[in-house]
Amino acid sequence: MDAIEFQKVDKKFKDGDVIIEALKPTNFTIQKGEFAAVIGPSGSGKSTFLTIAGGLQTPSSGEVLIGEEPFSTLAEKERARVRFKKIGFILQASNLVPFLTIKKQFVLVDKVNRTNNSAYAAQLFEQLGIKKLANKYPEEISGGERQRVAIARALYNDPTIILADEPTASLDSKRAFEVVDILAQETKEKNKATIMVTHDTRMTAKCDKVFQMKDGILELC
Repeated sequence: MDAIEFQKVDKKFKDGDVIIEALKPTNFTIQKGEFAAVIGPSGSGKSTFLTIAGGLQTPSSGEVLIGEEPFSTLAEKERARVRFKKIGFILQASNLVPFLTIKKQFVLVDKVNRTNNSAYAAQLFEQLGIKKLANKYPEEISGGERQRVAIARALYNDPTIILADEPTASLDSKRAFEVVDILAQETKEKNKATIMVTHDTRMTAKCDKVFQMKDGILELC
């Protein structure tokens, strides 16, 4: 089953009197168990593509389906519900709650879900090397550490879809490869669909498919 499908999706912005086509009409599918990378220069449309996939932006035309069900045409409240249940975002801005310690970021998720997955949190903390950060606040840790916490947070909800925007950008090479290994493992062992936007082509070695984005056009490499 296709996890995400784009059907002739495009995105236009108005800049004064000029219409900018950030994403030209795009057809795209990714299935559960697939790890795909999107590469391309800055400003080529990669982040636009990813945020449309996750329902953070709506297409100018076309439609996005999740699990063969309409997604982009849902009302914002319904899209937010689907996002919380099915999509894990790893964004360049870590999106952590500033007034909660690292540990309490995960406790909050459990409260919302009415679950207790503290054992899984401990596993993620160990895998990503953030165990020592549990009682610190986001402002007290480095950018690379915040990024690793954000990756753990994105995986913690056990989403069926992982959307990662430059997840290794603030990490050294060793940590970057470790993060890609974790994403590949989550994708295969838990049958998730993962899309990773990256400028670092070294990170694509474990991907099943690599796409090139150029001037709003997405093509399989």
